[in-house]
Amino acid sequence: MSKLSLAVIVIASSYFFNLVGVVEAAPRHAKQMHENKNHQKANKPMTASWYGAQFHGKKTASGEVFNMYEMTAAHKSLPLSSYVEVTNLKNHRSIVVRINDRGPFHSSRSMDLSLAAAKELGMNGTTPIDITPVAYNPLSTQSNRNKLNKRG
Repeated sequence: MSKLSLAVIVIASSYFFNLVGVVEAAPRHAKQMHENKNHQKANKPMTASWYGAQFHGKKTASGEVFNMYEMTAAHKSLPLSSYVEVTNLKNHRSIVVRINDRGPFHSSRSMDLSLAAAKELGMNGTTPIDITPVAYNPLSTQSNRNKLNKRG
């Protein structure tokens, strides 16, 4: 076996095992990071808004194309590809969305939801919400799938 082949195997193995570690640690990290940034300091309800037609078909921070009819959301700090439960504090409806974008870029808002997610929550304009991290899938973003395909 050549040194080059051995080096490729070592690098590929370290990438795979690191990815497994990220998958296992991400939900804990996302929940801790989210609670530290939003709940512990502010101690007030978070606010969600929604975005739709003006961004439909444009690229998101995760590298995928935004589809306002999918159950997705934008958040400033939660990991891309993480899944969170969002609860409307006015009517207590809950949904699970995937974080696929960054934002909102408005100081008084914590999350931007897709049109579909906003409708499921029964939102009218901005709405007080609660966010609970659920899961993380690093292979669900287009950029991560592309990286994996280039290696394989």
